[in-house]
Amino acid sequence: MTNSESRQKVARLIDANLNRLKEGIRVIEDINRYIYNDASLTSQLKSLRHRLQTLYSQERLHARDIENDVQKKSIESELNRSDIVDLVIANFSRAQESARVLEESFKLIDPVSSEIAKEVRYGLYGVEKDFFLQHSVKEP
Repeated sequence: MTNSESRQKVARLIDANLNRLKEGIRVIEDINRYIYNDASLTSQLKSLRHRLQTLYSQERLHARDIENDVQKKSIESELNRSDIVDLVIANFSRAQESARVLEESFKLIDPVSSEIAKEVRYGLYGVEKDFFLQHSVKEP
């Protein structure tokens, strides 16, 4: 693989995980906003999501390859959620995993962006703890 091909592959990896991270945070943010009416957690999540804007690059759109994504179809466990808490758990996991992938991937090209991804990941750990302490894993 040439250097150029490698850069394209890393750009695709970053693009996909940045999207996944922002989407996961947004799901949790909206649940806290519209279901739990929790202004504090909603604000924290919004701040984390907006922190990611500094990582966005239009140039990475050229690396996006939805047609050739070998796992774009959902698996069975992704299609079944029994309640709001399941949604929250799934999206915290999705977001934290994506933040970790970004943290590692950015180490190849931009250590500052790697640190931002790490900060967001740890921020999510804190919000997750606060969410479950406040809501005691109960339905709203």
